[in-house]
Amino acid sequence: MNFLGIFLGMVGPWQIGLIVLAILLLFGGKKIPEMMRGLGGGIKEFKKASKDEDDDRIEEKN
Repeated sequence: MNFLGIFLGMVGPWQIGLIVLAILLLFGGKKIPEMMRGLGGGIKEFKKASKDEDDDRIEEKN
């Protein structure tokens, strides 16, 4: 059995709730949306750069 299957089998609703509570206590309710916006912007920028790189490779082949 692989590691991910073992890990996901061991995490239940109580553990997820405890993790969410710890994150709320560490960062606070106001900071979390700001962090998620930053994460979303980073993912969007990464996808855009990846797409631009693929487009450049296709143009080089032609």
